[in-house]
Amino acid sequence: MNPPTRDAPEFVPDPETLKQFRRLRDEVSRFTMEYRFAIDEVLTKVSILREEFLHLQRYNPIEHVTSRIKKPESIVEKATRQGCGASLASIREGITDIAGVRITCSFIDDTYRVLEAITRQDDVRVISVKDYIANPKPNGYKSLHAIIEIPVFLSSGPVAVPVELQIRTIAMDFWASLEHKIYYKFQGEVPSHLVQELSAAAEIAGELDRRMEQLHTEVHGSREPEEPSELPAPTGEEIVRLLVALAQPSD
Repeated sequence: MNPPTRDAPEFVPDPETLKQFRRLRDEVSRFTMEYRFAIDEVLTKVSILREEFLHLQRYNPIEHVTSRIKKPESIVEKATRQGCGASLASIREGITDIAGVRITCSFIDDTYRVLEAITRQDDVRVISVKDYIANPKPNGYKSLHAIIEIPVFLSSGPVAVPVELQIRTIAMDFWASLEHKIYYKFQGEVPSHLVQELSAAAEIAGELDRRMEQLHTEVHGSREPEEPSELPAPTGEEIVRLLVALAQPSD
């Protein structure tokens, strides 16, 4: 007959250890929230731009917008690889792409237009810009990359949080997505013939962008904003009549 088994004693951390765990948990939670709030700030700016482009300029250059925050394991892996230290302060300083926003545009000109519209805002500080459209990576990758700093206003005061912007066309985004899936499948060891095919596909995607932009320009003309009108400003009575007319239900 086997002797009765005894349950292992329950681990009860001492008060000081428990206090340290809670403090660490709160610090990590705050760290993550700051990046999430920074993404929210950027998405709000993009949403306002889309509304302005669509309703005031009758053209919306932004097709899709996505965002992401790096997973904790990815952050730790990159921090270890770069040797930037284990503290949250050193991670924030050494890793600038923890928060990312990707904007997909219709045409090449639109990518520069959207980047300028975001980076010239007073509360946006530009840390760096890499133009992989004008200077593609050796594998054919094209995109605009910008690291910007956004103020996040918390109860304790504003915190400057870096966000990586990636702005590219639909063709560039499709190519980059395919390239990522291929490299993930082969764990980075992609056969040479597929590397060559990807490079050729990048050229085709670039040619597609150029032809589509040329076609759009031929059909619709330049998308530059119109110059301010020289007509006299409307009177208050004219403005009221216009607002009343716009408020009437359309047939």
